[in-house]
Amino acid sequence: MIQAVLFDMDGLMFDTERMWGAFWAPALAEYGLPYKEGLDEAARGTAGETLRAVLRGYYGPDCPAEAILGRFHDMAQEAFRRPVPKKPGLDELLAWLDAQGVPMAVVSSSSGAVIRRNLDNWGLGHYFKAVVSGEMVGRSKPDPASFLLGAEKLGAEPCRCLVLEDSHNGVRAGAVGGFVTVMVPDLMPVTDEMRGLYTAQCASLFEVLDKLKAGEL
Repeated sequence: MIQAVLFDMDGLMFDTERMWGAFWAPALAEYGLPYKEGLDEAARGTAGETLRAVLRGYYGPDCPAEAILGRFHDMAQEAFRRPVPKKPGLDELLAWLDAQGVPMAVVSSSSGAVIRRNLDNWGLGHYFKAVVSGEMVGRSKPDPASFLLGAEKLGAEPCRCLVLEDSHNGVRAGAVGGFVTVMVPDLMPVTDEMRGLYTAQCASLFEVLDKLKAGEL
C-alpha cells in the first residue's frame, strides 16, 4: 500500500519543460557559445554539480558553467513569475490523494523559489507537506538523494512511496532509490532502459489516478 507520493514538478505537474529548453540558447549566446543538439535532454531533471558537469561535457572543462547557469536561472525566475500551464489531471489527482490522507511532497531539481512560485500561483501549496529543491541535496537526479530526502520528510519508507516522473534521470533516481516509480512521459520518449526501471507507465495523471483508485499502484 502506498504511504506517500513524491511529485517531480517540471513536465509532470506543470507544462514547463519546453520553457526551460528555450532558455539555453540565449543564456549560452551571452558567453559566445552556440546551443549544441542534445544539451536540453542531457540536462533535463538535473541541478547543481550534476548540471555543471553536463555543461562541461558539452563545452569543455574551462567553459563558464557557473555564469551560464546563473543567467539560465535568471531567465527562469522572470518567466515563472506568471502562472504556467498545469498538466491535465493534476488538480484531480491532488484532491483525491488529499481526501485519502496520503502525504505528498514536491521533489524537483528546480530552485526552491521557482517551486514555491509555481505552487503559489495556482494555490497548490497546501497539498504538500514537504518540498525538496535542487539546492537541498549535494547530488541531483539521477542520484536518488532528493527522493530519499522527500521520503524522510514525509516519514515514509521508499519502497512504499510512489514517485511520479517524466524525465529519464528522474526515473533512474526513483528506481535506484527503491521507490514505486511511475513514468508519465512528457517530452522524453519511453526507451527500453526506462521500461526496465519503472514500475508502471501512465499516459497522463488521470491514468495515475485511475490506477490508484483501482489499487493497481
